[in-house]
Amino acid sequence: MKKALILTSLFLFALASIGQVLKPISWNVALSEQNPGVGDEVEIRFSAKIDKDWYLYSSDFDPDLGPMLTEFYFNENDSYELIEGIQPIDAKKKYDSLWEGEYTYFKKEGLFVQKVKILKEDFSISGNYTYQVCSDIDGKCIPFDDEFALGSKKTNSDLKKKDEPEKESSLWSILITAFLAGLVALLTPCVYPMIPITVSIFLKQSKTRKEGIGKALIYGLSIIVFFSLLGFLISFIWGFTALNELSTHWLFNLIIFSVFILFALSFFGLFDITLPSGLVNKIDRQADKGGLIGVFFMAITLVLVSFSCTFPIVGTALINTLSGGSIMEGTMAMFGFSLAFAIPFTGFAIFPAWLKSMPESGGWLNSVKVVLGFLELALALKFLSVADLAYHWGILDREVFIALWIAIFGLLGLYLIGKLKLKSDSDSNKISVARLILAVCTFSFTISLIPGLWGAPLKSLSGFLPPMATHNFNLLQAEAGGNTCEEPKYSDILHWPHGLDGYFDYEQALACAKEQGKPIFIDFTGHGCVNCREMEQRVWSDPAVLKRLSESFVLVALYVDDRTMLPEREWYASSYDGKAKKTIGQQNADFQITRFNNNAQPFYVILNENQDMLIDPKAYDLSVSAFVDFLDKALENHRKNAVL
Repeated sequence: MKKALILTSLFLFALASIGQVLKPISWNVALSEQNPGVGDEVEIRFSAKIDKDWYLYSSDFDPDLGPMLTEFYFNENDSYELIEGIQPIDAKKKYDSLWEGEYTYFKKEGLFVQKVKILKEDFSISGNYTYQVCSDIDGKCIPFDDEFALGSKKTNSDLKKKDEPEKESSLWSILITAFLAGLVALLTPCVYPMIPITVSIFLKQSKTRKEGIGKALIYGLSIIVFFSLLGFLISFIWGFTALNELSTHWLFNLIIFSVFILFALSFFGLFDITLPSGLVNKIDRQADKGGLIGVFFMAITLVLVSFSCTFPIVGTALINTLSGGSIMEGTMAMFGFSLAFAIPFTGFAIFPAWLKSMPESGGWLNSVKVVLGFLELALALKFLSVADLAYHWGILDREVFIALWIAIFGLLGLYLIGKLKLKSDSDSNKISVARLILAVCTFSFTISLIPGLWGAPLKSLSGFLPPMATHNFNLLQAEAGGNTCEEPKYSDILHWPHGLDGYFDYEQALACAKEQGKPIFIDFTGHGCVNCREMEQRVWSDPAVLKRLSESFVLVALYVDDRTMLPEREWYASSYDGKAKKTIGQQNADFQITRFNNNAQPFYVILNENQDMLIDPKAYDLSVSAFVDFLDKALENHRKNAVL
């Protein structure tokens, strides 16, 4: 028992390092003296820690040899001056027959030193450095461009890296959502009646209460490990970049759309989704062996027997999570689901008296399935919408989506008050108070959708609905405007929300920013990005945000999942993964990873017309005041000509 708990803890702990953008090196930039005075000569020490089986090219070999040198660039000002050039310390040397020359490199640790003379008390030293790290195992090389800033008002070690911001879904929110999904699964006809039966088996087969509790704990732990491993393996096999790529592919989304429709029809009673009986019987025979192995197979048997009810729910939770593309998130979703699923079996075994308080099985269990069927129908439309937006089919515009939701939730309301019945429902004409309250909430939600047909923003649902730009008529939207110098490329297929004017091509936006002398606001977004739509409808819609975006910035939205194929002359091979980037989305995603070392959306970056970063990037944050402050600080730094 103790060993199983330790192994499970180690397994979950190991997941914390999985699913991030690969960067096998970390830096620390510091002055050799904490508070240097005017006239002092000090060293800037660039210290690197390099992961095992990786190496860093140095700065002191022939640049014509081939490999990318580590190079340092300093922003000039009158508060300091450089003394001599950058010096690598104790770099290794190696002759390479491929490059036909000798190069220098670092393993495990690297150090570069630059001497400077301080000319002002209030000094500021900033710049950037470009470098490349390569793998000893597969030869993969990854280039990076990092920034640094040091000064009298900063700490001695103040490397300004482009830290990865908060993910578009926090692990806590994923855990809680999946936990709630697990609780819903417990209320299905395949699972709920099994709770008292399974607990009774534990208590009858055990000689002592302590033994029964132990078996129940192993039973619950087995369920958690099984589901967590399932989530981990699915995420790991596909990988985070593959999942991100799949999340907006038309075939993937159409398959998921079809699967959700099948889930709904199954919940409506048209047919049952079951596993082969031979597989279930084989696992069940293993459960009869007894002991801890028998308890484990009892847990697996429950998972398989309840497959027809739980698979649509657990599939929904896993698919929605995996569309974000993270191995950790997929595993956490399954952990949360299984935790809720396992708690009752363990809890009732420890406190068997609680079984008396459980409601009896009955027709209400079938009603739970039907309600879930309606919810599956509503969720299915989201996946069809993602494919429709990414490929610009134009078959599911915003008003069509809303109309279908009104129909679905309207029928759900009629079902809850007993005006609509399916063949699997009981003949009772009475409804419970809880069902009546749920019906009132459903009808209220349905009515609240109706203004959306005429252009109401429906901010609370912005993450699910298609963007306002797909609405064929809008009686409520005002035009915000923006700063453009020419007709934006791709404006026939891509659009800004709230009537904003902006670009969809970085180079075009950069040229306009230089012409107008305004900072560039980069919005890394996606057609399938739920949090992007929420930010646009709940934060950008605020007049204070719209005013700043439309008047003070050159806007560029870079869709990382757009499938529009570019002309062959614009294709290129990525320095990050070596793959050809042929679509708008692939090139924008590659730009975000290689330039900003980040692959999450939404991700907001503000640069000056010289492409210097004016403020640390910002991610998903529904605080309007925080976003306004983000914009204002960037504008202030732009006016002061201050960069990170």
